[in-house]
Amino acid sequence: MNALVLLVIGLAVLIVGYLTYGRWLAKTWGVDPSRETPAHELEDGNDYCPAKAPVLLGHHFSSIAGAGPINGPIQAAVFGWVPVFLWVLIGGVFFGAVHDFGALFASIRHKGQSLGEVVALNIGDRAKKLFLIFSYLTLVLVVAAFASIVASTFVGINADGSHNETNASVAMISLLFIVMAVLFGFFVYRKGAKVGPATVIGVIGIVVITIIGLNVGVNISRTGWVIFIAVYITLASLLPVWILLQPRDYLSSFLLYAMMIIAIVGVLGGTAGHDFLLPQFTSFKLANGNTLFPVLFITVACGAISGFHSLVGSGTTSKQINSEKDAKVIGYGAMIIECVLALVSVISVGVVWNLVKEGAGGEAGTLTTNAPPAIFASGIASMVSWMTGGAADFTNPLYDTIYTLITLAVSVFALTSLDTGTRLGRYMFTELFVHEGEDPAKIPGFRGFLAKPLVGTLFLVIVGCGIGFLSLSQIWGLFGAANQLLAGLALMAVACWLGNIGKSNKMFFIPMVFMLVATLTSLVMTIISKVGVIGAGTAVWGDWFQLIFAAALVILAVVVSISGIQTFAKQAKGEITGDAKAVEATK
Repeated sequence: MNALVLLVIGLAVLIVGYLTYGRWLAKTWGVDPSRETPAHELEDGNDYCPAKAPVLLGHHFSSIAGAGPINGPIQAAVFGWVPVFLWVLIGGVFFGAVHDFGALFASIRHKGQSLGEVVALNIGDRAKKLFLIFSYLTLVLVVAAFASIVASTFVGINADGSHNETNASVAMISLLFIVMAVLFGFFVYRKGAKVGPATVIGVIGIVVITIIGLNVGVNISRTGWVIFIAVYITLASLLPVWILLQPRDYLSSFLLYAMMIIAIVGVLGGTAGHDFLLPQFTSFKLANGNTLFPVLFITVACGAISGFHSLVGSGTTSKQINSEKDAKVIGYGAMIIECVLALVSVISVGVVWNLVKEGAGGEAGTLTTNAPPAIFASGIASMVSWMTGGAADFTNPLYDTIYTLITLAVSVFALTSLDTGTRLGRYMFTELFVHEGEDPAKIPGFRGFLAKPLVGTLFLVIVGCGIGFLSLSQIWGLFGAANQLLAGLALMAVACWLGNIGKSNKMFFIPMVFMLVATLTSLVMTIISKVGVIGAGTAVWGDWFQLIFAAALVILAVVVSISGIQTFAKQAKGEITGDAKAVEATK
C-alpha cells in the first residue's frame, strides 16, 4: 500500500463523515444556536468562561489528543495496518465522534455539569456516585499513563549517566512554553488584547523558544521530571482557566497543527520511492498471546473512541461553549482531526517498519518495546528528510530538528491532557461529597474537608504519578480498558438522557454494547492473567495493582450498566426516568 493513497482515502472518509453524519446528528438532537449556553448563563470568570470557537477548539483538541492517537495506533500496528486503519475510520465516524459530540451536548443542556450529573438526573443518584468513582479511577490511570510518557520525553539523563540532548531540548522548550502561555492569557483575558494579533505574537514566540531550546537543554532524571509534573498539574488544576488552561491549550494546538502539516507534507513529498513496509495483516493471535479482539479496540483508544474525551467535553469544554452551534465543530470535529493524527501515526510506523523491527529484535510482535513517540518522530523526520534527499538519521541536521520538534509536540499534548485530567478529577472528587445545592466551601466536618478542591487534586496526583513510575507497557493496557469502558458508560448516559427528552438515541446502542463487551472482556482477561502470575509466586507490586484495579473497574461498570439497562426498559414503556422536572428543563 502506498502511504499517500492511504492518507487520501482516510481523509476523504473522515471529511464526508463530518459533513453528513455530524450534520444529521446536530439536526436529530435539536442543536439550537439561539439558546443561551452555561458559559453565559453562569459566567464566573473561573470555570464558566465563554471562549471563541477557534480558541475553544484549540483547548479541546489539545486536551483530548494528548499522546493517545500516537501511542495506541503504533502499538496496535503489530496486527497490521488494515485493522488499525478500519477501526480508526469506522470507530472515529460512528463511535468516537458520536460519543464526544453527544457528551458535550448533554453537558451543555445540563448547565455545564459533568456526566455524573447527567447520570444522576436521568438514571439515579446511586448510579451517579458509582459513575463518578469509576471516572475518577480512570483519571488516575490517565495521569499515570501520560506522566510516564511526558517524563520519558523530558528525561535528559540516561540510565548509564549519558545525556539525551533531544529530550533536554524538548524539556526546555516545554518549560518556556508554559511561561509564554501564562503571558498570553494575561494580555488577552485581563488586558483586552485582540486574539488575532496575540496569536501571531504567540506563534512567533513558539518559534523563538524552539530556537532557544534547540541550543539550551535541561538535564534532569526521570524521577525528577515525575516530581515536577506532579507539582505542575496540581497548580494547573487549581488556577482559573484563563491563566493557564485556555491559553496553553490554544497555543499548543498550533504545535499540533504544525506537526500534522509537516507529517502530511512528508507523506506527499517524501514517500515516493520508499515502500510502506507495515504488513496489511499479521495474525488474529500474536506470539505473546494477544488477540485481535479485544486488544485492538483497547489499544487504539484515542483516535477511534476514548472515554476521556467525554470527561473533557462535559468537565471543561461545556463550561466555555459560546454558542450551541459550536458543539458540532468542537465535539464531532475535534475527534475527526484526532483520527487524522491516528492515520499519520500508522503511516509513520509503516515507513520505518524495518528499523523498528530491528530495534525490537527483528520481530514485529515486540514492536511495543520501542517507544511510540520515538517511532512517530522518526517516521515523520524520515519522510521530510527524504523530500530533500538527505539521510534519515541524526547525521542530518534537518532530521535532527524535525525529530526534536515532533517529540516536543507529543510531550506538549501529553502535558495538556495531564493538567486537564487533573482539573476534571478535582471536579469529580468534590462532586462525590457535595449534595445538590450545597456550597462546597460551607460544608462542615470531615465531608467538608474532603470536598475541598486541594484534597481531591492531591490524592489524584500522588496516586497517579506514583503509578507513573511504572513502565508505559505496564500501564497502557489497563488504561486503555478503563478508558474504553468509560466510553461505553458515557454513551449509555447520553442515550438515557436523549430517551428521556424524546429524542432518537438509537445511534448509541451499537457503539455502547460493543465497547462494553470489548472492554469487560479485556479486563476479565487481565484479572485471569494476574491471578495466574500471583499464583505462580512471580508477582511484583505492579501485578497486584493491575489485578485490584481491573476487578474494581469491572464491578463498578457492571453495576452502572445494570442501572442503565433498567432505565432503557422503563423508557421502552413510555416512562421518564430520574428527575422528571429537571430533565424537562434540558429539552
